[in-house]
Amino acid sequence: MIQVKICGITNLEDALCAAENGVAAVGFIFHSPSPRFIDPLKANDIINELPDSLVKVGVFVNEAAEEAKRIYDDCRLDMIQLHGDESPEYCRHFPKGRVIKALALKNEEDLKKADLYPVAAVLADSRRAGLYGGTGKTMDWNLAAQISRPLILSGGLKEENVMDALQKVHPAALDINSGVESSPGKKDHAKIARIMRIIHDETAGGKTPQIFIRREKI
Repeated sequence: MIQVKICGITNLEDALCAAENGVAAVGFIFHSPSPRFIDPLKANDIINELPDSLVKVGVFVNEAAEEAKRIYDDCRLDMIQLHGDESPEYCRHFPKGRVIKALALKNEEDLKKADLYPVAAVLADSRRAGLYGGTGKTMDWNLAAQISRPLILSGGLKEENVMDALQKVHPAALDINSGVESSPGKKDHAKIARIMRIIHDETAGGKTPQIFIRREKI
């Protein structure tokens, strides 16, 4: 089955529900303007209770590299997702295999930009009114399908459209947030279960790259 990340986790119950339904990763948003922001100390408490097999991803927006590194280490995160205006040079502060770069694809020039980043995968998302993701709006799937890098598809994915997205884009992984919520930062467990059943039925037996990987333990 294709890998799935449930992002915007703010409590243990939602993270455990995601794990029980077969997701590969959960995301914690360390960007204070976000309605799904979580304090690193609280995220650490949640991570302590999660299965080792579940990949933990920290989401940062235009954060100082040293601060992102500190949170990455303190919370024992597996991967870093850069969701702001970070440059390719900024990404080089981190190991390539641990970084996901989110990009808003609006035109052909953005496709060329995607090739410049030294990262494990590109995440295609939508931006609206200055928001760095989490808008609940889909992006241009035709553009996303042209990305030559390992692609994580995000942006407005929900049970009503996820099958169509998979068939049109053929991404390496999915990142789902608002489409499985009852309110910002609070997941609807029934929605998680239903969308994961749809994804399983659509992609079971298929071979896709493993984007979300666990951090080596020291």
